[in-house]
Amino acid sequence: MKVHGKHIGFGLTGSHCTYDAVYPEIKRLVKEGAKVTPFVTHTVQNTNTRFGDGEEWLEKITQLTGTEPVNSIVKAEPFGPRTPLDCMIIAPLTGNSISKFANAMTDSPVLMAAKATMRNQSPVVLGISTNDGLGLNGVNIMKLMAAKNIYFVPYGQDDPVNKQNSLVAHMEYLLETVEAALDGKQLQPVLRMSQSQ
Repeated sequence: MKVHGKHIGFGLTGSHCTYDAVYPEIKRLVKEGAKVTPFVTHTVQNTNTRFGDGEEWLEKITQLTGTEPVNSIVKAEPFGPRTPLDCMIIAPLTGNSISKFANAMTDSPVLMAAKATMRNQSPVVLGISTNDGLGLNGVNIMKLMAAKNIYFVPYGQDDPVNKQNSLVAHMEYLLETVEAALDGKQLQPVLRMSQSQ
């Protein structure tokens, strides 16, 4: 497989309801022979929700990858010049972080690693999870889709009736998206219907 022997960064932002869909994909990457280094935002580390406690999620990702999460901007910075990543994944990527990334704001370890990866001309793969993807954040998503070396896990509306502006990546396509991105290609189709439709 294309990910075998690759050093892949895996960034998580604060869409807590999406972690259950993301963690099996981390496991798949490891099983396929990738070295996975996790990166987490302050929100992931310090927020306890009905979906689980921050500490529990960090423990779980450490067990899956065998690596402690990178949890500060200072710790993330060397992944540009000294320890380059072959690919950086951010999944889930919240609307808040989409907005920051699209407008060159680097205020978390996850975004620092993504910026460093782009600087090295390596692919950044995004698995979005946002309630305003078809609202105010739509312009930011399109800005990122037009950027060089940025690729999207195929996504669609997860609940068009009750959450009309919400967009969520189909995380089950994450591995295939990364493989295509390593070849400089966007997995297609990138816009997909939700499985419930």
